Amino acid sequence: MSELDMNGAEAILRTLIDNDVRVCFGNPGTSEMQFVAALERHPEMHGVLCLFEGDATGAADGYARMTGRPAATLLHLGPGLGNGLANLHNARRAGSPVLNLVGDHAAGHKPLDALLDSDIDAVAATVSAWVHRPEHPSAVGHDVTAALAATLGGPADEHTTGTSGRVATLIVPADVSWSGGGRAAPALPPPAPPGTAVTAGAVTKVLTGDEPVALLLDGDALTDAGLRAADRIAQATGARLFCPTWPARLRRGAGVPAVTPLAYRGEDVRRQFDGIRHVVLAGARTPVASFAYPGREGALIPAGIDEHVLAPEFTPVADTLHDIADLIAAGVPPRGASAGVPAVADGSLTTVNWAPVVAAALPDNAVVCDESITAGLVNLAASFAGAPAHDALGLVGLAVGQGLPLAAGVAIACPGRPVVCLEADGSAMYTISALWIYARENLDVTVVILNNRSYAILRAELDRVGAGDPTGRARRMIDLSGPGLDFVALSQGMGVPATRARTVRELREQFAAAVAAPGPHLIDAILEDPA
Repeated sequence: MSELDMNGAEAILRTLIDNDVRVCFGNPGTSEMQFVAALERHPEMHGVLCLFEGDATGAADGYARMTGRPAATLLHLGPGLGNGLANLHNARRAGSPVLNLVGDHAAGHKPLDALLDSDIDAVAATVSAWVHRPEHPSAVGHDVTAALAATLGGPADEHTTGTSGRVATLIVPADVSWSGGGRAAPALPPPAPPGTAVTAGAVTKVLTGDEPVALLLDGDALTDAGLRAADRIAQATGARLFCPTWPARLRRGAGVPAVTPLAYRGEDVRRQFDGIRHVVLAGARTPVASFAYPGREGALIPAGIDEHVLAPEFTPVADTLHDIADLIAAGVPPRGASAGVPAVADGSLTTVNWAPVVAAALPDNAVVCDESITAGLVNLAASFAGAPAHDALGLVGLAVGQGLPLAAGVAIACPGRPVVCLEADGSAMYTISALWIYARENLDVTVVILNNRSYAILRAELDRVGAGDPTGRARRMIDLSGPGLDFVALSQGMGVPATRARTVRELREQFAAAVAAPGPHLIDAILEDPA
């Protein structure tokens, strides 16, 4: 197609490809058919069909976390965007660069208030740092580059919403897609490397003072380089190292300096800060409780502890930590975690013993997508600390249904790395259709369903809000038995081989076999409460 007869959809696609956006996760409809047709002419763009929009947005998040580059999503009108909103919320909280392409009705059709018409701009603004709708095909190339610049942390413009994060949404009316006169835009210049715009002097003084300090690390402070610098500082100063409960991405395992995740419960976090006089935020936000509870404080840094910001959320900070380490810990080598996973005796699988079984057989340099929720709170971090070094991706925004699609995006971003998804049974059902993507794309993902047959975290939450122990009708609202969920049948029905494990030995054997064989696999791990 020549430049003269290019339509808007073609211009969008060419601009994406020229800017090295090569994957689009989509669930298109009528308004997006011109874009779908353009895919036929451009094999450079990998179009990944998703059965549900939440799969598309979650996969784009996983792709972005591993590559640092935006993936595109293709969504159908406002309801399609709405279906993908929860995982866009998670992407926003993770600081992931994601570009949503959302179709809308043609300009002449909008006044008719068709059945699928809605206020897409308002919906998009709840999760997007940048929202815009082009009015003519000649503008779409420029608008795509502006959207991509926003996903990469570019300067604010008139389409910036004020919402945090790096999600951008381009709303494309159908007539803009099908009309001629489209113009692709040239590629953006490579982004300048982030400078160290952080004044570390005051924080360095705190770190080298006489009062106990905790460093709360996030973002690139949780890469191998950031952790090595932080560990050198910790050795020289006695500072304690923490990270969020479920960070967007954490390097972890044997040979990697250890960092302690903050506990999920507020009272446990306050105990972790016992004896601390200063907390330094290094790429992290101030920790707060996820929910309000009667008679409990929402702020998690206890009174009497001073807070210092080395670098705010989403700000590169690893280089600054390295500079501080060279200044106050010259010649101090970083310490890597020792290899080894706690041994587990044979017997029934429980909420306590499953994690060491998986950690012991984890492949080298795997990526672990963690939505284990309750089943992982007890000992997952300790179990995986000495496993082969890997990257762990957590549920940053706490909107469940992330794990399965996140793993799909990771596997497409990193085809040479094994991906393991640790998935709670209740959360799995939000986006179970992501298993179909694994089979269709032949992704090397091993899923372990942590099946306790309930929304287990809600049992504890009922008590914490003062509602007591659930019985009768209340219990039915958090119980997933009667009928039970057959994850083996669900998985096989979408083309993914599956097995069921009830004992330590069965999980050990099935997991080792699954990660050794290429392609997707699922293990339904039946967990009992420990005696």
